Amino acid sequence: MAKLILFNKPFQVLSQFTDNSATTHSDQPRATLADWIPVPDVYPAGRLDFDSEGLLLLTDSGTLQHQIASPKQKLPKTYWVQVEGQISDAALDSLRHGVVLKDGKTRPARVERLAEPDLWTRNPPVRYRETVPTSWISLTITEGRNRQVRRMTAATGFPTLRLVRYAIGEWTVADLAPGQYKILTVHAPTSKPARRNRKP
Repeated sequence: MAKLILFNKPFQVLSQFTDNSATTHSDQPRATLADWIPVPDVYPAGRLDFDSEGLLLLTDSGTLQHQIASPKQKLPKTYWVQVEGQISDAALDSLRHGVVLKDGKTRPARVERLAEPDLWTRNPPVRYRETVPTSWISLTITEGRNRQVRRMTAATGFPTLRLVRYAIGEWTVADLAPGQYKILTVHAPTSKPARRNRKP
């Protein structure tokens, strides 16, 4: 059995237990997982950007960590995304069919318009401009490139203002306030034995 932690990562918290960039006394250390999760011997399964919020999974099982984080597993990740402007049908179609980024075309995504969700207040809040409307989408992807969702919406002309990861596979951030976590006990996957070459 393995320990699996579902954590609602607040805005501007690193997805790691130490801030490796704070190398001098003049640097202000950024908030890390150590400020929120007093559980020993667990490690993040994947990452969530410093300026993104929502579900981050941690585990004490290396095989489970790999299963969750590996792009080869194609585990779906669902994001609730607030974008600048009223997103168009053409932009939604582009996201569904794959967007060309500098590191190649993305896999097709599941995307739909979303009524503004009943979320916690972000601290600090998103900066609003009265003359510029915003809209929300639900976006599900099966890969994990660096800052991928933000780059995808920007490529369609609708920059991301707020990004909340709602779900990874079957696990969601529902009922967890920012900074809260819950611990589950799950079956750890077994690593497959190495295949031996058969003699002719």
